[in-house]
Amino acid sequence: MKNLILIRHSKSSWDAPVQDIDRSISQRGVRDAHLIASKTSTILPSSYIVWSSKAKRTQETAYIFSQYLSIPIETILFSEELYTFDVKKLEKCINKCENSYDSLILFGHNEAITKFVNKFGDLYIENVPTSGVVALQFNTNDWNNLSEGKTIATLFPSQFKNE
Repeated sequence: MKNLILIRHSKSSWDAPVQDIDRSISQRGVRDAHLIASKTSTILPSSYIVWSSKAKRTQETAYIFSQYLSIPIETILFSEELYTFDVKKLEKCINKCENSYDSLILFGHNEAITKFVNKFGDLYIENVPTSGVVALQFNTNDWNNLSEGKTIATLFPSQFKNE
């Protein structure tokens, strides 16, 4: 059994004229990341590894989640390869996960995340929002053999705005 938790980076700030990879998260992004991170521990497997895109907004999102999930920052693998919006590239990255790990948390980008969860999950999601979390489970022991997973949880900011 393999567990994959995909987390889309928080809302980007467009205040500064910077390259896309250098874009920070906005104040709303910070609030939403704290909100969703505070709910995420309820869906986590007992052990996991954590990967993140090297984009600034994705790293900032991972840092916020790491506070709530007690993830030591030095254990997060930050990769330029995960700075992708292409579902096939994202899938190839996930396929490279070592089979000794049963659970992977991945901080990444749309449209790759939405297309991935719709390709492999059993719940259609029109758009995984910023700060959105989707947990998938696969009945396989091989990351290179992912197919027909089950969507076991979604956590989106809009679900908790009225709390």
